Amino acid sequence: MNLRRILALINKDLKKTTREPAVLFLLLVFPIVLTFVFGLAFGGIGGGATTSFDVGLLNLDVTGPNTEWSDSFVNNLTSSEVFVIQEFTDNITGQAALQQGNLDAFIIIPEGFGDSIESYYGSPFDPSVWTNTTINLYVDSGSMMAVSAVPSLVQKALMETIFGSESMLIGLPVEIDSPALVESSTLSQWDFMAPGIFAFAAIFLTMIVAQSMTYERDEGLLKRLRTTPVSSAEYMVSQTLSNMVIAVVQVALVLASAFAIGYRPATGPAGIGFAFLIALAYSLVAVGFGLIAATISKSADVATGISFVFIMPQMFFGTFMPLGGATEVIAKFMPSKYITDALTTLFLRGAPVTSTIIWFDFAVVSILGIALILVGIALFERFGTK
Repeated sequence: MNLRRILALINKDLKKTTREPAVLFLLLVFPIVLTFVFGLAFGGIGGGATTSFDVGLLNLDVTGPNTEWSDSFVNNLTSSEVFVIQEFTDNITGQAALQQGNLDAFIIIPEGFGDSIESYYGSPFDPSVWTNTTINLYVDSGSMMAVSAVPSLVQKALMETIFGSESMLIGLPVEIDSPALVESSTLSQWDFMAPGIFAFAAIFLTMIVAQSMTYERDEGLLKRLRTTPVSSAEYMVSQTLSNMVIAVVQVALVLASAFAIGYRPATGPAGIGFAFLIALAYSLVAVGFGLIAATISKSADVATGISFVFIMPQMFFGTFMPLGGATEVIAKFMPSKYITDALTTLFLRGAPVTSTIIWFDFAVVSILGIALILVGIALFERFGTK
């Protein structure tokens, strides 16, 4: 392959993008408009619902004469229809699972929990003789639903443990400590939606690639290129690299727009750099889907419609749309979902760039992107140039 020819083709593609108002709006102006509209509309609004929460549990009250109270509390949590309990044997493992997004909350039952309740029943009207303990509750700051619902549900389970079905709001020997909740409660709905905006903006690369390839085929440009020293490999590489450039520009525009309206991700320069890296990987996915759409399209107009077969599922199941039940299963097959998950882990949970979960997401997007590029090139070379 000749680097000079590839660079010339990239320059041609980028110039064509900047000279087409509709394409320029969709790829460059649209991400800015999208970010400002959603950021301003949802900057201070919360809401939504969920069907279940994955909750980690560490029970330290396993010895002594009153451990039946901690067992009862665990049973009340487990019997809840909205809690899926996963028990841990140490704090470090549970905190790591929470930070990587594998848990919605993590509860630590302190040693002496049962003694506290027994001391209450011994002198229910004399708080001075109670043995006070604190349940440590950590809530995933990357889950708006968990932040809103988990503390009250844990409080309800605690009341049922102490008072049974006749729970009432009176002084208790045990309290729930939730320092993570105080910090995360300041987040708006926009904070939870922002990671999905990056994937949402890049999705339309698929349509632009399909339109461009179909148009150049119909106008005879591909046939004319065959009469020049430019090889098919050089042409395909230039298409891929030019769209990777556009993906980088899109990430920069979304970040700049988000910062302009006050968004501050819970990550540093390394996390921002990772956002650019995974966007580059996702551009391979977009080009691959675009090549497949161009292969089965008879015109640029048809390519637009067919490209939405690949765009719409990713928009609704892989960005910032609320998921639950069957839709969560469907989302696992959407490349855009892995970008959103990785950036949520970085931007909301504040996980370090060394976290294995974000590199797993990156690997999934990269492998799928390369596979789609290879399939798309093979199909377009065989059927799409005729």
